[in-house]
Amino acid sequence: MKVAVFSSKSYDKTFLNAANEAVGHELVYYDSKLDASTAPLVGNAPAVCVFVNDVLDRATLEILHQCGVKLIALRCTGFNNVDLQAAGELGLTVVRVTAYSPYSVAEHAVGLILCLSRKYHRAFNRVREGNFSLDGLLGFDLHARTVGIIGTGKIGMVLAEILQGFGCRLLGYDAYPNPNFPKFNRAEYVTLDELYAQADIISLHCPLLPETHHLINASALEKMKPGVILINVSRGALIDTEAMIEGLKSQKIGALGLDVYEEEEDLFFQDLSFKIIQDDIFQRLLTFPNVLVTGHQAFFTQEALTDIATTTISNISDFAAGRPCPHEIRYTPKS
Repeated sequence: MKVAVFSSKSYDKTFLNAANEAVGHELVYYDSKLDASTAPLVGNAPAVCVFVNDVLDRATLEILHQCGVKLIALRCTGFNNVDLQAAGELGLTVVRVTAYSPYSVAEHAVGLILCLSRKYHRAFNRVREGNFSLDGLLGFDLHARTVGIIGTGKIGMVLAEILQGFGCRLLGYDAYPNPNFPKFNRAEYVTLDELYAQADIISLHCPLLPETHHLINASALEKMKPGVILINVSRGALIDTEAMIEGLKSQKIGALGLDVYEEEEDLFFQDLSFKIIQDDIFQRLLTFPNVLVTGHQAFFTQEALTDIATTTISNISDFAAGRPCPHEIRYTPKS
């Protein structure tokens, strides 16, 4: 099957080609992001492969449909960038990667926590300039600290397992509790308000849904401990960035670690080092010494990319062979 692969980088080609070697789909790579303006590039390909920041709104999907596209293969778990209702009405099949190495994202979250709590990023820059002073670098032990984990799916559970090794107390919140979470030492489910009030560190591991959009906002911040550390390695729009800036200015937030940003589609996955970034809110974030931003790289490990490529090619093969795909997603109207 011919597949138009959008938002493709060199690493995408490496891992997708390796997964496709035994199958032989015709993969045509495009560096550009998929949206209504680039959709005609699909030509006669019956399938497109897309990533998190590609825009699959109704306008884009209608163009894809007119071009003869039948399959949309997401090489990611999130699908908030896809208008599933429009896809269903147009007869487009949408498949995704339901899971990949949860260790990649969970370990990145721990890395952000350690970096911010011990100020590694500031120490690194100091030493490179010959400054070996310890003033301003005072950190704290993770041992005996309370960590709130919002979302206890595969990634949240791996994070809990890792933090258990540090001797942390774990508070979980999930709309669908995992019966194995309370089995961790010093772990329990609590209400969201209780988690906000007690946690020294809060890490987000939930999907972006209408009910979780701006889950962390000004109202939520008011309920948190002064100096709380917030970590988001899930979806950018889980937090209200402007509220975070106010929280940082008032010192309600002790540190903020982000691997995602709600307006990241025009920033991440590209080299903008020679350009003036026009996003004033993002630029303001970067001025804080206690903010650490990585460019949506939590998933970026050899193991995770292998899992993503293997599942993506398998999804395409299932569709091409007319087999049911276990990773298909469909629009479900609200009752």
